[in-house]
Amino acid sequence: MLLRSALLIASLAAAGFSHAQERIRVGFMSPVTGPQAANGVDNRDGALLAIKELNAKGLKLAGKPVQFELDINDDGADPKQGVQIAQTLADKKIRFVLGPYNSGVAMPASRVLADADILTFTVASNPKITQQGYRPLFRIGASDNQLGTKMAAYAAQDLKLKTVAVIDDRTAYGQGVAKEFEEEAKRQGLKVVSHEFTTDKATDFTAILTGLRASKPDAVFFGGYSPQGGPMLRQMRALGLNVPLLGGDGICSTETATLSQVSGNLNVYCTQGGSMLDRSDKGQKFIERYRAEYKRDPLTYAAAFYDGMNLLASAIEATQSTDAKKLIDHIARGKYAGVSGEYSYDDKHDLRSSAVTVFTFKGKEVVPLKSL
Repeated sequence: MLLRSALLIASLAAAGFSHAQERIRVGFMSPVTGPQAANGVDNRDGALLAIKELNAKGLKLAGKPVQFELDINDDGADPKQGVQIAQTLADKKIRFVLGPYNSGVAMPASRVLADADILTFTVASNPKITQQGYRPLFRIGASDNQLGTKMAAYAAQDLKLKTVAVIDDRTAYGQGVAKEFEEEAKRQGLKVVSHEFTTDKATDFTAILTGLRASKPDAVFFGGYSPQGGPMLRQMRALGLNVPLLGGDGICSTETATLSQVSGNLNVYCTQGGSMLDRSDKGQKFIERYRAEYKRDPLTYAAAFYDGMNLLASAIEATQSTDAKKLIDHIARGKYAGVSGEYSYDDKHDLRSSAVTVFTFKGKEVVPLKSL
């Protein structure tokens, strides 16, 4: 009897060992509540979709099946909150992070994450983020100099504008993308008739827009996010300022249309990193899977967070390691073909080549016009 029990225990132990899983927790940082929640939830769901597919696929590490888990954290688009979350993730010995979404959060949080040797994939676009030189940090979206300059080129060459007014929300993102837009606009021969400032908490832009109206710009460029971009558009139209509203990826969201309460043609153009998803087989299939899972369309960066998660998993599988140094070297030297494009990095860990797509709105839907 004792022998049979011992054999049974040994058998169960052997079975348990053979089916043991390698549990890999991945931190996530984005604003999943508050004014920018729509984008944060979109980011989260892109990552969760990748994890669901990876876990079903059964990636193995040292012969053990890997089970990925997402440690979801709401940074509220607040830099102080982001730093606290970054420290919490470090204290919890999390080794990988997807996020932050906002440049203002990414700037201070990236230092904490880098100090803890946490491999981080961010879509935050301010060029200064990667200029800090943190080896564990990779950008998985276009930078402001790509988003801003491409919008300026489109404004001059395709929209044939001659003058433009600029407004930015004083955040790291808003200032960065507005600066790049303004510099390229001038190189393209556009006259910048005014540059005004607001905040990412403002709701009333009447005074700013009234002043701009007197300068009669052909368009207004806004460096900021949808929670301000939508009301700004509504107030522009109420003041008879019927020129195009231009922006970066911060306003490339159905939320801009919803908050504007403008019916008909919004006359809004925005840039977003990546090629047109619906023009590639990978992109179309991603959109279909996302819709099936969440019963809605992906917004700005669901595909990038999906790609970031798969980029990490691909590196783990290729190196058969979760050691950050090995993974950093592999990702820095290699290439990964994702849904949004190719992930290949320069020495700052910016994408060597990031396609940028110009979007507009049809009703509340954000639709691609041209990849640059």
